[in-house]
Amino acid sequence: MKINFKKQVLIPVVALVFIVTASSFRGDFFEIAKQIEIFTTLFKELNMNYVDETNPAELMDTAIKNMLEDLDPYTKFLNEQDVESFRINNTGEYSGIGALVRSQKGKIVIMEPYKGYPADKAGLKAGDEIIKIGDIELSSFKDDAGELLKGANNTSITVVYSRQGTLKTTTLTREAIEVDAVPFYKMIDDKTGYIVLAKFNQKASKQTKEALRDLKNEGAQKIVLDLRGNPGGLLTEAINVTNLFIPKGELVVTTKSKVKKFNREYRTKNQPEDTEIPLVVLVNGRSASASEIVSGSLQDLDRAVIIGARSFGKGLVQRPLKLTYGTQLKVTISRYYTASGRCIQSLDYWNRDEEGNAVRNTQYNDFTTRNGRKVQDGGGVLPDIEIATAKTNSLTQALLSDHMIFDYATDYYYNNTLENLADFKFGEAQFNAFKSYVLKSGFTFETKAEKALKNAMANQDSSLFNGSVKEAYKTLLLEMDKSKVSALDTYKKEIHKNLEDEILKRYFYREGLYEYLLKNDEAIMAATALLNDAAKYREILR
Repeated sequence: MKINFKKQVLIPVVALVFIVTASSFRGDFFEIAKQIEIFTTLFKELNMNYVDETNPAELMDTAIKNMLEDLDPYTKFLNEQDVESFRINNTGEYSGIGALVRSQKGKIVIMEPYKGYPADKAGLKAGDEIIKIGDIELSSFKDDAGELLKGANNTSITVVYSRQGTLKTTTLTREAIEVDAVPFYKMIDDKTGYIVLAKFNQKASKQTKEALRDLKNEGAQKIVLDLRGNPGGLLTEAINVTNLFIPKGELVVTTKSKVKKFNREYRTKNQPEDTEIPLVVLVNGRSASASEIVSGSLQDLDRAVIIGARSFGKGLVQRPLKLTYGTQLKVTISRYYTASGRCIQSLDYWNRDEEGNAVRNTQYNDFTTRNGRKVQDGGGVLPDIEIATAKTNSLTQALLSDHMIFDYATDYYYNNTLENLADFKFGEAQFNAFKSYVLKSGFTFETKAEKALKNAMANQDSSLFNGSVKEAYKTLLLEMDKSKVSALDTYKKEIHKNLEDEILKRYFYREGLYEYLLKNDEAIMAATALLNDAAKYREILR
């Protein structure tokens, strides 16, 4: 009798896999149900028996946020207001005052009024601090005060704000606000077009296509696509923007997840606008997510030369999942891989250091582009040509995070008159004035080396950590602190550029900034020079 050995073995193996899978599913389900029951009973007993009055909503909000903090910064609980903000960010349309604002305790700071919109018409300027909206004093308002500025079209609000220490009052009439994905495009010279793509909302590919067509009608034979500072947005729009320059049916990005339905290949679906026009894409450390899909895949397909600085390195994809009472969970569902198969995620949120911070990838794997050029994963998109002023560093980041550059630009605006863009000059004297401003402000920041030294001092065995060693540590820390002053000069180019960008927006809005960049920006000039050298352009892509 002939025995079919493969068949005999296969049946129990399949049965075993089914049993293990089913068992695993039941185990996970039981564990989830068990933990929910524990939490429910704890939450009920706490609110019923705690010595003081509790606020169940605030307790739950804190519990959820703390639970999600152990994952990644993109997995977030969205309440009803957050859901609306998320919708606005994706559609680029809402009703309000037309300004970028920063909410902080007791006030709202105007970061940038959009030209021609209510905030601008009412005379609000960057740096103005709103302290009262209608009858509501923001100092005692606990919720997101920025929501008070939104409302139905043609409704009015009166605001009290502080400008350079003086209280002022103005009335704004809300109106429909449209946030363009492409805020600016123009010819750099008679053959080179320039397009700024600022975000990947639902208008991104449509407006980029329109800009490309207009520029070609004006004679553009080469294109510079600027993605610097673009934080990303919709994955589908990233595919569609890439599709403008590559043929239908090309693989742009792949997503991989533990959930099978989220494992997908995204290919271009439309006829392209132009697969031949020479293309340069500009990126920097604030180009993230969808910006990296576009720049990374165009690099992988040898369709564009990338210029600037290493991008942010966000290789994760989120999806909003509906919960009850109009809330949502924006959850990371997968990693994405560009056309060459690389994932450019730079931070490992699943492995953390002793302080709980995500570990940065330091070992990169090699991949190859369509033409065989070497590219790497794990650290954002590395440009083919790097520009010094586009790079980020801890000092510049700290100056931006602490709003030192923003606050200095505010003071500069109220102390300097500038009528014409052509007259703008931010030279040595102005930079020295900024340095003095920083030193007088008491600005401080802690480097990684300082943090390591302080930890070493705190953790040393007292019997080994004698007086002379301790004094040597203190002396070294003091010298490092002094070196921060000279670091302002070390990173002068990067800081100088950020200062110019912030100051120019105060006088000439964002349009004026882009006009200035066309003739003065190092990355744009490098891109233009490369596109004018066809042989060098082809050599890089080869």
